[in-house]
Amino acid sequence: MRGVAAIRSGFLPKTPAGPRRRKTLPSAPLSTVHLQVSLSPPPSLLRTNSTNQRDLLVETYHQNQALKSLIRRLSNKDQDPLHVISGEGGDLNADQFSAVVKFLGQTHRIEDALQVFGVWKSREQSRINENNYAIIIRMLVGAGKMEEAVSMLQEMENDTVTPSLRIYNNLIHGLGVRGDFKGAKSLLKKMEEVNLVPVAETFHGLIQAYGDHRMYDEMSKCAKKMESMGCPPDVNTYNVLIREYARGLLIERMEKMCRTVLSKRIMFQPSTLKAMLEAYMDLGMLEKMEKVLRRILNSGVFLEESLIRRVAVVYIKNYRFCQLEEFGQEISSITGRTELVWCLLLLASACLLSRRGMDSICREMEAVKFRQSISFVNTIALAYLKMKDFRNLDDLLSQLGAWDLKPDIVTVGVIFDAVLEGYDGKRAFETWRRKKFLKKQVEMRTDPLVLTAFGKGSFLRSCEEFYSSIGSKAMKKKVWTYNDLISFVSKTKVAHTSCAA
Repeated sequence: MRGVAAIRSGFLPKTPAGPRRRKTLPSAPLSTVHLQVSLSPPPSLLRTNSTNQRDLLVETYHQNQALKSLIRRLSNKDQDPLHVISGEGGDLNADQFSAVVKFLGQTHRIEDALQVFGVWKSREQSRINENNYAIIIRMLVGAGKMEEAVSMLQEMENDTVTPSLRIYNNLIHGLGVRGDFKGAKSLLKKMEEVNLVPVAETFHGLIQAYGDHRMYDEMSKCAKKMESMGCPPDVNTYNVLIREYARGLLIERMEKMCRTVLSKRIMFQPSTLKAMLEAYMDLGMLEKMEKVLRRILNSGVFLEESLIRRVAVVYIKNYRFCQLEEFGQEISSITGRTELVWCLLLLASACLLSRRGMDSICREMEAVKFRQSISFVNTIALAYLKMKDFRNLDDLLSQLGAWDLKPDIVTVGVIFDAVLEGYDGKRAFETWRRKKFLKKQVEMRTDPLVLTAFGKGSFLRSCEEFYSSIGSKAMKKKVWTYNDLISFVSKTKVAHTSCAA
């Protein structure tokens, strides 16, 4: 028993203690000891390294400060950049030149950038090289100045500088984005003439550009052109093709390419899977959507909030509330219980009108001390309204003060619509009047998914009609309160009732 108790307590029985012996290390040869000592750098060397490091940091600091000062002066568009550069000792180093060109390109001062480049490269022959031309061409392509970029290619040749693969890639991609496929093909032909072998990346920008312009047959031809030029499609090529077919909703071509990818055991990139998911959602192909979604979730791919919401909308509109709950649980395992995840889980139970499910979610939220929001309260309130469970609705609204929550326009709409169904909303409205809540500016703090699930009630629809009737300009001139909207909707209901009578 003693042994069992000892194990349970985390200790092993003690063995009889014998005489302790001092451990001795084997003696090292004298030469080894001397060698170990000699490997330690002398203090003078340590001081030298420390000094060099400090000097380097100081030099870097001054260089950064000088560059910031230069960019700050170039920010004044009234100043001639050549005049500013002349103030820098009459010249720029390579890093300063690159930064200046980038800044001028971002601020759309293309002519200034070209002028700086022309003067700067003329000062030293060594500056007429491929790298500096690549900097200026990248700037021109980024600014969409393709005529100037192609002209710069001709200028390179005049300066006997051989254009590199990256320069051709940049130009071909830029021409593709612009839709100048004739120019892009001309550069591909020129690459063949100068025996410059393209790589897969050369064609990827073209394929994407064809997709942007919905030229899907040309996309396929471009992939075949790759092989004819000795550049077989790679993993990126197949993924680009699938994404572009998905964006164009060409499902048959997309799925055919997917089968090719699977047969070649090529990995689907996360962006490709997301594009496929969106294509199936757009076409309402739920079964296939769920298969891709399962692949995405199993691979742990991060889903942006906008995409999570899109999937949730599909489930809600197709009344797949159990799948909505499963989806929320899956997202929770990746992101944790975020506010959006709680929204999905609570919505799933609310749409099923499950009191037990809603109570369970609320207890879970309370257990982890997740703060309630008016959006969650409105979700439950809308479910109670749909069930005409006015007693629970009344109890829920009475807790708003304890939770320190302010109602919003959806809360007011729930009460207003409940009154039309026979609910006695006097207590709620009297409480709001006493606290002067109804005199406050109208706010919407309810998650849009809640309105997608339950729709806009009579009150909110009437408010929208009122907004449309007076126009957006008139709406912005006045600070609208809840009292204003309640007054308008009440009058509208009375008028409609009189007309019906």
